[in-house]
Amino acid sequence: MIKLLKSALPLVVFSLVMFFGNEPQLAAQTIPDVSTIKVDELSDAQLRTLLDRAANSGISKSELVEMARAKGMSNVELEKLMERIDKLEASSTTMKSGAVPSKREPRQQMNLNEILDGVLTNQEEIEERKDLQLYFGLDLFYQKERKLTFEPSLNIATPESYVLGPGDLVYVDVYGASENYYESTVTSEGKIILAHIGPISVSGLSISEASKVIKTRLSQFYAEMNGPDPNTFMEVSLGNIRSIKVHLVGELRLPGTFTLSAFSTVFNALYAAGGPNVNGTMRNIKVIRNNKQVATVDAYDFLVNGKANMGFQLQDQDVVLVEPYQGRVKLEGAVKRPLIFEVKEGETFEDVLNYAGGFSDNAFKEKVSVIRYTDKEKAVSDVFNGQFGIFTVKGGDQYKVGTVLNRYKNRVQIKGAVFREGNYALTDGLSLSKLIEKAEGLKGDAYLERASIVRTREDLSTSVIQVDLKNVISGESDVQLKPDDIVKIASIYDLKDEYYLKISGEVREPGIYSYSADMTVEDLILNAGGLKESASIDDIEIARRVRDQGNGETAKLVSAHVSNDLSLNGESETLRPFDNVIVRRKPNFAMERIVKVEGQVKAPGEFALKGAEERISEVIRRAGGLTGYAYPKGATLIRRTEYYNTESEKARRQKNMQQLLERLENEAADPSEAQADLKKRLAQETGGLAAEQQKNDLITKTKKETLQDISQEEQQTAIKIEETEAIAIDLEAILEQPGSKYDLILEEGDIISVPKQLQTVRLRGDVIYPTTVRYENKRSLKYYIDRAGGFDNRAKRRKTYVVYANGEVARTKSFLFLKSYPRVEPGSEVIVPSKGPRIPLKIGELVGLTSGLATLVLVISQINGN
Repeated sequence: MIKLLKSALPLVVFSLVMFFGNEPQLAAQTIPDVSTIKVDELSDAQLRTLLDRAANSGISKSELVEMARAKGMSNVELEKLMERIDKLEASSTTMKSGAVPSKREPRQQMNLNEILDGVLTNQEEIEERKDLQLYFGLDLFYQKERKLTFEPSLNIATPESYVLGPGDLVYVDVYGASENYYESTVTSEGKIILAHIGPISVSGLSISEASKVIKTRLSQFYAEMNGPDPNTFMEVSLGNIRSIKVHLVGELRLPGTFTLSAFSTVFNALYAAGGPNVNGTMRNIKVIRNNKQVATVDAYDFLVNGKANMGFQLQDQDVVLVEPYQGRVKLEGAVKRPLIFEVKEGETFEDVLNYAGGFSDNAFKEKVSVIRYTDKEKAVSDVFNGQFGIFTVKGGDQYKVGTVLNRYKNRVQIKGAVFREGNYALTDGLSLSKLIEKAEGLKGDAYLERASIVRTREDLSTSVIQVDLKNVISGESDVQLKPDDIVKIASIYDLKDEYYLKISGEVREPGIYSYSADMTVEDLILNAGGLKESASIDDIEIARRVRDQGNGETAKLVSAHVSNDLSLNGESETLRPFDNVIVRRKPNFAMERIVKVEGQVKAPGEFALKGAEERISEVIRRAGGLTGYAYPKGATLIRRTEYYNTESEKARRQKNMQQLLERLENEAADPSEAQADLKKRLAQETGGLAAEQQKNDLITKTKKETLQDISQEEQQTAIKIEETEAIAIDLEAILEQPGSKYDLILEEGDIISVPKQLQTVRLRGDVIYPTTVRYENKRSLKYYIDRAGGFDNRAKRRKTYVVYANGEVARTKSFLFLKSYPRVEPGSEVIVPSKGPRIPLKIGELVGLTSGLATLVLVISQINGN
């Protein structure tokens, strides 16, 4: 990607110069094809601008020519362009002394990988210690989650005090009447070599000092630099920065020799070594150069005042020495930084308090306690506010700043049945009545018979003063308040149980409701969402608590009657607290019950049962009777078992409401207000469907688990639990004798299935070849078994049975040595049970049997011998 950009850059520069140059004539070019540009039409100024911009972009003369050739410039114009460039270079003063166009890049750090590797690797090796957080500033140079590197910025103006050394890149710019450009790297001998000028010794000189030396040398070649009114000038700047070696010794986490940037300060070096360890000083970090101390760094000055002394830069082979700390004091309590601080000789408690960020908001500032080590033991003293600036701290001191007392000198409180509870200031002459006025008066539920004042005594014990609140309100009496008095005014509802009512049964939202005086049964039913369709308005019962239960009676039952529309009437029953209203169900009320008729009837489908005792014959008649292809003997009745998840009436109603809601949403793109209200009501109605279905699932699950537990206790095989079962019916007898014992009463969900004429018989079980064969009239069971290859070796012939199309079962009967096989009809299924697999005797069982027989023979022989 970089190569692609570099190859495209010359084209961009050339086009910009050619079409958007500073000269009006060049800017006026409107021909976009550079192949048509005439070199003769370019002025020297335009061509010089082109060369300068190309040089600044890193494009050489040959690259510029090749770019023009690629754009389609003719060979004649290319030769003219090269000739013009050569003439311009020969006549220009900017190119004398052998200098080339500047190709400066942004200043870079030399040996960057070596620097980063040494710093980052060391930082990763440092083990974070929680106890470092107790010491102010020790975590400055290393934090596990975040690192403050103090990395020097390379994009700053070259400091005048910067000392040059081997590896530094030096730029020398000559401008004015004469222009030239030089660059050279300081050699290991400390010299720079300028083209056509020669070597100049600059090692160990600052930038300002080196500038004077270089100017003296260049003035020998540029006479215009000398004299009182020179017209040629010179400027020295720094290019890429060399690296230096710095030695860090003493109480550091990772002491050693580090490679750093020549712009580095003491803080950069300390970061590389992880900073001082627990025993290291933060206040007296020394820099030693050529066996002499040249600087002292106080890290607290940076932490507290933000002064990092970044102007002092390290030099190659400098030594940074971290000695043990001089002394430390501990400051705890109500300050912003309760830590351990390092102190210098002569510092006061005010300095330590400044390091701690000052007092916290709740600090007691008048006095600070101090524990100090003497020559033999500890001593305790107090430092008062006026002494903070003159009290000299000493290593080992422990200072404790207390907090203000957790009490009020002028507070009274009022709680309970007032409009504004809370704290109030105790003013002169404040009484209970005035405090109630400040609290904006009593609420309507205030208990006026009495109020209490909790008063704190001198020994901090409390006493209660009882007050007649009615007399205080009327002005007959009053109570003067004292500091920390707490006034409690009770509510009448605090002194009794919360009243409520309960309603259950056939209402839309049964549950608990709040009680209001003069509330009637109709009011409670309205609050409960109204009556259900199944509610009986003539069978409403109120269970009322009996206060005196001495005779064993717990509730009094009261009958109530309401109108269908819940309108007011003179006979409405007024409710009392804790009444339980029970709305009963109408006798024999049920939603429509659906059965289904399928198969060979003239009008199959779903039918709603007209009554509780409607029978099979009636539904068949409503279905139009049987078709000519019907096979009545094969008709079956499929009925739900007790394990079927039957939808409750509520769930079914909610399901219907859900379907209605979906239809409204599909039909009404822009619903009317009435439709919107209906959709809202339907959404509320369908909210409880999932809970209702979950309840039914729980009941069914309980039934199944009970049946399985019974089967396990009886050590039987697992009972197969099914939600439906087939009941054998004799449809011919039913249709011939409607209402007879054969004509069963239908139930919700029943399915009457009438098949068409059947012509096959199926054979299953332990026969040679289980198959299905054609029905032959008046053929015996033995005939059909022969069609399946006969009985297998392990067949239980005497247990053979027949399952008829309607679900009835007939088995083989035996009398003496005679067997009576059941008849076979169309659609029957003949099943031959198996004796099961033959189980071979195991070796142990065979040995046991043989031993038993041998013993028996021995016993018999002994008997015969006697």
